[in-house]
Amino acid sequence: MKNPVPFLRRIALAEAVSYLALLLVAMPLKYLLNVPQAVMAVGWVHGLLFILFCASLLHTFVLARWPVLRVAMVFVASLLPFVPFFLDRKMRGYEEEYQPQGTGA
Repeated sequence: MKNPVPFLRRIALAEAVSYLALLLVAMPLKYLLNVPQAVMAVGWVHGLLFILFCASLLHTFVLARWPVLRVAMVFVASLLPFVPFFLDRKMRGYEEEYQPQGTGA
């Protein structure tokens, strides 16, 4: 079975970038320049990426048999601005430790 962690890492980083775009670009455009369409567009993309992130996290939890605490840590990190970028280094280690079911110890 293919390692699900690289896909999760990519989605997590894309979701983090969309979150920052929502907070740092779209929200100021809405409230400072009265352009609510910015939040609608960026918010829609961010919401889609967040749903994809949650599905990918669940898939990784099942396939890679991650501990619940690790899944909770990754999920909470996705809710905080900038934290996913720091967590990505740790996720690289998770990527290397992956062993498909039915192999290894």
